Amino acid sequence: MLFLDDGPAILLVALGLDAVVGDPPWLWRRLPHPVALIGRAIGAADRGLNDARLPFATRRRRGGLAFAGILLAGIAAAAFVEAVFAELPWPIGSVLIAILGAIFLAQRSLYDHVHVVEAPLADGNLAAARSAVSHVVGRDTARLDEAGIARAAIETTAESFCDGVVAPAFWFALFGLPGIVAYKIINTADSMIGHDDARHRAFGFFAAKTDDLVNLIPARLSGALVALAAPLARGRIGHAFSIMLRDAPKHASPNAGWPEAAMAGGLDVALLGPTPYGGELTDKAWLNPEGRREAGARDIRRGLRVYLGAAALHALLWAIVAAIAAL
Repeated sequence: MLFLDDGPAILLVALGLDAVVGDPPWLWRRLPHPVALIGRAIGAADRGLNDARLPFATRRRRGGLAFAGILLAGIAAAAFVEAVFAELPWPIGSVLIAILGAIFLAQRSLYDHVHVVEAPLADGNLAAARSAVSHVVGRDTARLDEAGIARAAIETTAESFCDGVVAPAFWFALFGLPGIVAYKIINTADSMIGHDDARHRAFGFFAAKTDDLVNLIPARLSGALVALAAPLARGRIGHAFSIMLRDAPKHASPNAGWPEAAMAGGLDVALLGPTPYGGELTDKAWLNPEGRREAGARDIRRGLRVYLGAAALHALLWAIVAAIAAL
């Protein structure tokens, strides 16, 4: 199979393409993005099968079957496409697989979406900054002050480094297109139906638990890479690691806390804390509570520097793996 020998090398090409090209708007204005199609399928299942009148166990079973069906269909489609491309002459097949893989990575788009929050916040235009950050976070941005906007942008930078870069790359390197498509289905399902609320606690149970499982290794790797990149924001590697190891378990998620706590330690700012959701203030634990709580546009800029450094280290890591695999 193609990816047993060439996976890390093809991943490097995909990472390079995503870093340079990203998600070109002209293309996705004309075609539906594959992740959007995945979201439509999950949304249709939620609307059609998640009946609040049914018993908890029935809704959980329905959610599990719907999730498994969408997951298996995506894996089968990706495996078929990869098998077709693998029959093409080298390097055509590998390049086409890398191009498709790049579609499911978010290095460039994550940077672009967070970067646009910085300028209006620096200018004191809180309304524009709230609007910009609302595209990358799920909290009530209308209630955020300057520090809340900055923390939201920094937190999503750290968490999405795992969800949008490290984790999909990890499963792509191991299992090719089926691996990265499976991850994006799992992660998208978790973001849509994996919530601990009355509507989704049963229906999204299996999606949430599967997402926790597939992010176990990538989340910790993401945290380590963020900590190693801390000097780019004049942070200390040792401090970032110590805050990560101490505070990551405080996070409600078994995975998101690792890169977020590493970023908090690397920037020496306090992240999370009480956060507005659904009209209410959710009392979340502080990460690095000793750090500064009055974050601003400058801290978003510092966080993006750390992110770029961590992304470069991530690519270097896979370059080393590819070189070893080629021996």
